[in-house]
Amino acid sequence: MATSTTPPSLSFFSSSIFLTSSNQTPKLSSSIFRPNSLKTPTVKPLSLTSQLATLPVLSFTGEKISETQLDLKSAPPETARAVVHRAIITDLQNKRRGTASTLTRAEVRGGGRKPYPQKKTGRARQGSIRTPLRPGGGVVFGPKPRDWSIKINRKEKRLAISTAMASAAVNTIVVEDFRDRFEKPRTKEFIEALKRWGVDPKEKSMFLMTEISDNVRLSSRNIGTLKMLTPRTLNLFDILNADKVVLTRAAVDYLNERYGVDGYEGETEDEYEEDEGEEIEGAEADENSDATE
Repeated sequence: MATSTTPPSLSFFSSSIFLTSSNQTPKLSSSIFRPNSLKTPTVKPLSLTSQLATLPVLSFTGEKISETQLDLKSAPPETARAVVHRAIITDLQNKRRGTASTLTRAEVRGGGRKPYPQKKTGRARQGSIRTPLRPGGGVVFGPKPRDWSIKINRKEKRLAISTAMASAAVNTIVVEDFRDRFEKPRTKEFIEALKRWGVDPKEKSMFLMTEISDNVRLSSRNIGTLKMLTPRTLNLFDILNADKVVLTRAAVDYLNERYGVDGYEGETEDEYEEDEGEEIEGAEADENSDATE
């Protein structure tokens, strides 16, 4: 006669996984059941690098007269692309007016009367001539006015501009101040100066100057591939879109002071917000002047 043995009972506290090796007292292991939300996250500080570039300084005739250095703060290589991408998406999206609007079938004028009887016509039943299935009817899921603006941290946007300028240093040249070289507006003379500096007029170029005289502005505005910017209108899109970047000595000093390694030290939030407001007002003023012209 075969005898049946009763298997040992297994419970939550009888398993050796949940018991200590000394006295087999049930004790929960805090390392196993500690939730991730209770663990202290390890925050790594953002490491910033400095991009030092030596740029040639050209005279108005195109001769090399000296050299200067552009020392800008740059994001680390593993995050630089993401920082610049986020900033350019923010700039482009904030430019959208968000005024596109369509009319639904309830908003289109007319269509209150049933066009023909429901039955005995042999046609498909219709309740309104403003149905989306007909020309002149309402629009299904069409655009409505909305706010497309998104937020980006001020320091993050500033870091994106300095990173983009540092990456464009290989295609950057420095020229001496040529504001007094144009006695009157002459586009032909400006194109000749571009060729002396090694800039192809057919390529997209960006000029950054602290001050732009009227003769220089009028001489360059008919060149569709050229952007003439000041510190108030400097933006990320024109930096990335340019094939050649031309700076003046004063612009190099401004970039080193504003976007250099020591640019954030000793600056308060009020001063930064005031500078940002001046840049936005300057950009809007330039757009309005271009529109009136």
